[in-house]
Amino acid sequence: MSAIYVLWLRELKRYLRSRVQLVASLGQPMLYLLVLGFGMGPVFQRAGNGSYLQFVAPGVIGMTVLFSSIFSGLGLLWDRQFGFLKETLVAPVPRLQIMIGRTLGGATVAVMQGLLVSIVCILVGFRPAHIALVPLALVFMILIATVFSALGVAIGSSLQDMQGFQLIMNFLVMPIFFLSGALFPLAGLPKALALATRIDPLSYGIDGMRSVLLGQAFYGAPTDLVVLIVLALVLLVFGAYRFSKIEV
Repeated sequence: MSAIYVLWLRELKRYLRSRVQLVASLGQPMLYLLVLGFGMGPVFQRAGNGSYLQFVAPGVIGMTVLFSSIFSGLGLLWDRQFGFLKETLVAPVPRLQIMIGRTLGGATVAVMQGLLVSIVCILVGFRPAHIALVPLALVFMILIATVFSALGVAIGSSLQDMQGFQLIMNFLVMPIFFLSGALFPLAGLPKALALATRIDPLSYGIDGMRSVLLGQAFYGAPTDLVVLIVLALVLLVFGAYRFSKIEV
């Protein structure tokens, strides 16, 4: 357990020392909030769907957690390239503990960035409909972060160098985000697109946050919660397996 704590703390310190990463993490969410939130607002309102800023804010928070958590897992590639991973693996510590520590560290950083973006959302006009349920939104953020941090570790354990990074970005991370319903309602979609959103893990996290923050749910908060918990457990096991096979 001490190894898990040390690795978790290392990931947290790495994030807190990087002021550039802290500022950069707010750039893309601000762009979506200000440009889409206010730009698409009149169109969304004329369609009878209310405030687009209210609708898109949980999606932007989920997007932030997604990118931060999965990139934390993919940080294994950087550690492998510069030799830090070899130093970690030669320590007399079970690889399972190393994997759990990195995953929890990445998830913690992702949740912190999600909280920062949540504050920005409130500053630009987002208002939760149910204040008492706001802590449940944090639960969904933690589950999203755990799912994708574990997925990032599994992918980072499988890739040998940075050449596959752009492939993962273009054909996995971006589709996960755009098919999650972060930017559009899930109701009334064509069958093919509706199927794609149903197999997208992020769609359940964002739907869960919308459910507790706005009272708007497509799948329902209990379903979202169960799916995310199951996915988190499955990906933690899969990530641990892939990490146990890693070679440096």
